Amino acid sequence: MTKVNVSLPAEAEANVAAFIDEVDERLSSEEEICRVVTETLVDLHGDREAYDRWQAGEDISAAERVRLQGYDPCNATLESEYYAEKDEDRFQRSKYLQWLWRQFDATPMADNVDFALRFRQMLADHLFEECGDDCRFFKGITFTYGHNITVGDNVVIHDDVHLDDRGKLTIGDRASISDNVHLYSHDHDVVDQTDVENYHTVVDDDARVTYDAMVRAGCRVGENAVVGARSVVQGDVPDHHVAAGIPAKSLKVKPGWESVADPVEDTLRNRQAERRIEYDLPEEVETFDEFQRELTPPDAAE
Repeated sequence: MTKVNVSLPAEAEANVAAFIDEVDERLSSEEEICRVVTETLVDLHGDREAYDRWQAGEDISAAERVRLQGYDPCNATLESEYYAEKDEDRFQRSKYLQWLWRQFDATPMADNVDFALRFRQMLADHLFEECGDDCRFFKGITFTYGHNITVGDNVVIHDDVHLDDRGKLTIGDRASISDNVHLYSHDHDVVDQTDVENYHTVVDDDARVTYDAMVRAGCRVGENAVVGARSVVQGDVPDHHVAAGIPAKSLKVKPGWESVADPVEDTLRNRQAERRIEYDLPEEVETFDEFQRELTPPDAAE
């Protein structure tokens, strides 16, 4: 046993539970979500007095005005907002919830582990496509959208992890994602980087992806498998295997699992094509190339 149970003092626990329940109820209601997010952030950042003065039409500085309007996710833009293939209807809600998640992490309360884990679990129930029970989401986790993520029960995702769900991302029961890991579900064409393909990336039940590793779009980390620190996974890690390196290779089978595991092979098999997610851009969408490069290779067939 490596950990002990920790709890807040009774009064603090009552206040935390009441606050989380209040935000949960408001997000579950028909109340305008931008208003819920705005008022929650105003109070978490201790800006209620200035916000009320602004709402009452009193004179405030330009800097105060920018700060206060920034609590409202309707006044914010995210990088993923520019992605042409996104589901616009789903994105609007997930954008607002993602803003609440990110700005909560900017408050001092985000370092109060017991409170913060429970607050993020509540937000994940609203933000993710599916979220299991008793998950632990630590500080600095980022997403593309959030609504294309499915997470099982008892999952741990540590600090500063990036969950790219431009395609689809599934994380199984009891999986562990260590600090600074990047899980990708989209890829760019080698010649034309504006040509994006989306995939389904999977981290299966009981798998561990350890510190600073990267899993490429469309790959699967198998059940009970381990990815070593700072590895780059470019193929499927078989169930019960330990993989590491750049690119990652299967090094061995976890001790005691030999009878149910596939043999160790020199390279990981890439099954990315099997997990490609097709999409069509809406006809009314006006796309643009932010790079404005000449992309025709000199050796391309005419």
